[in-house]
Amino acid sequence: MSLVPVAPFTYTPLNVLKDGTVVNVCGVVKFFKPPYLSKGTDYCSIVTIVDQTNVKLTCMLFSRNYEDLPVIYNVGDIVCFRGLKIQVYKNQLQGISTYGFASLTLEGAIGSPVTLRTSGTSFNFTALDYSMVEALRAWASTHLSASSTLLQLSDVQPMQYCDLICQLLGKAEVDGASFLLKVWDGTRTKFPSWRVCMQDLVFEGDLSHILRLQNLVIDVVVYDNHVQMAKSLKIGSFLRIYSLHTKLQPVNSESITSLIRLEFHLHGGTSYGRGIRVLPESNPDVDQLKRALESVDLAAIQPSDDTCQSENEDNCLTPSSSESDLVSLYELERCQQLCATTLTDHHCLEKTSLCAILKQRVPRQYRILAKLRSYEPKRLLQSVKLLCPKCHSLQEVPYEENVDKILQDAATKAPESKLQGTSLYDSEVWTTEGQGGRQVAVHFVKNDGILPLSNECLILIEGGRLCEISKLSSVFHSVIPVRSGPEDLELLDLAAPFLIRGKMCHYGCKQCSNLKPIQNLSTISNKRIWIPSSVAEVLGIVPLQYVFVMTFTFDDGTGVLDAYLKDSEKFFQIPASEVLTDNNLQRNLEKIMNVICPPGIKIDAYPWLECLIKSYSVTRGTEQQICYQIFDTMVAEDII
Repeated sequence: MSLVPVAPFTYTPLNVLKDGTVVNVCGVVKFFKPPYLSKGTDYCSIVTIVDQTNVKLTCMLFSRNYEDLPVIYNVGDIVCFRGLKIQVYKNQLQGISTYGFASLTLEGAIGSPVTLRTSGTSFNFTALDYSMVEALRAWASTHLSASSTLLQLSDVQPMQYCDLICQLLGKAEVDGASFLLKVWDGTRTKFPSWRVCMQDLVFEGDLSHILRLQNLVIDVVVYDNHVQMAKSLKIGSFLRIYSLHTKLQPVNSESITSLIRLEFHLHGGTSYGRGIRVLPESNPDVDQLKRALESVDLAAIQPSDDTCQSENEDNCLTPSSSESDLVSLYELERCQQLCATTLTDHHCLEKTSLCAILKQRVPRQYRILAKLRSYEPKRLLQSVKLLCPKCHSLQEVPYEENVDKILQDAATKAPESKLQGTSLYDSEVWTTEGQGGRQVAVHFVKNDGILPLSNECLILIEGGRLCEISKLSSVFHSVIPVRSGPEDLELLDLAAPFLIRGKMCHYGCKQCSNLKPIQNLSTISNKRIWIPSSVAEVLGIVPLQYVFVMTFTFDDGTGVLDAYLKDSEKFFQIPASEVLTDNNLQRNLEKIMNVICPPGIKIDAYPWLECLIKSYSVTRGTEQQICYQIFDTMVAEDII
């Protein structure tokens, strides 16, 4: 192709990137997630690249349009990113797409044609681009190992995660969380494939053509965040499905040997690059697939001996391996379940058995693979505690009845008139009816001398009961319960919340806090946000953190070990601060615990948990006790 004679761009090596800069970079793809619909309306693609400096950079790329994100098909592709902002995230540099971001992608193999895949409004390919690509191709060929999970259906085995290039022949919505794709690649699986019951499904595609293809067609069920993408696919399009899971499943437990079937699932989440990419007809892999499909001799396809056609099932393929092999594979798969947790750091640690850990001295860090035999507390909401980050003390979250009692006791004293209407706030006072003439004062904190809108306004309330404060917190930005002191308004006892935002109550540590005057609120620069940590700081409060505190009993077959979980939101990916007031989060928490410690079945069928634990000693009385705590571990996306 001809190169465009334009002013060259400067590419920055990955080892000299700096926080806050906007740069152009060029590298080899080490890992990527196909674009998926993230929170809101933006699509997101995560791409990790490496260049000749052997430095890796993970890029978070966002766009309202799916087509504007990098068109990456394989690990090893070469990408050029222009207009990439560099920032620090968790002490590591990260790339973020900004306005005007554009990308260019090419195949990474030496000698491959220079076929451009571009995104963004424009991307001129210059001589400098060409030289960068050729240099990266040459470097990658000697420094990076070529690994591919791409397989044909004829090579697929049970218990695998693989990529599949195929053509879409039909599709149907199974339910709100799953979607059926009928695909083929011209080859035939070695094992009988499972069929989705088609009864009552609205099917799109040529069903008669699918039946003519017999067992060359497989059913792929996609879940959760991939459903929207599956719905948009056009019949006849060519796809690459990333991280497709194959598993064996008995159709009828009374006859396992004759009805074990191979299932194909694209699980929810984006771990391991899971997703679907539509391939253009110009793609070399599509050209090869077309030739394979055209060479299939449909006349030679004969129904297999164990064909079991019915209203609910298509043809079932006779396995090429023996039935005993199938049963053995099924039993093996049950013993090799995927982990229900993932590590967020320390991947270099070797796995250690529990029996070996119990013999080691402290302190040490370990990586374990075990099953969750049991956990405490069983009532999951009782696991939410308040932790002081300074003195590390734990306390229970106060009951509403106790908080209301504190407010009720404070309401016996009438608001002091001399403390109303100051430069910090305007005040309104009213007397309740039928409650002994209780007076309630609401002080509206001003922003530069002006009262803000209610959704930006912090109010101080005297004499209010919990039910009244709850109503006000749904209207105003934040609420602080106060009482009249000798010289100024004062916070109540820290057994009550020092700040309430919506349904969220913020508490302070009695032991570590040193309360300061309410007038200090005037020193907060941005009075539209009222960040709890900023409010706590100017009022001399050490805020307590909501955390999950649980005891997990692990069993790996060599020993049993109790480990503590003390986590605010990382492990469950659910904020402990919100779970007490959010029914959906409570259901999610119950779902997770039912997955990692299923009730009513034997521990052999429990999923494996891969966790990092650290040992430490504590002194209780005159004795020292060894304890273990979970860290840098989180529940896998699949089960959230």
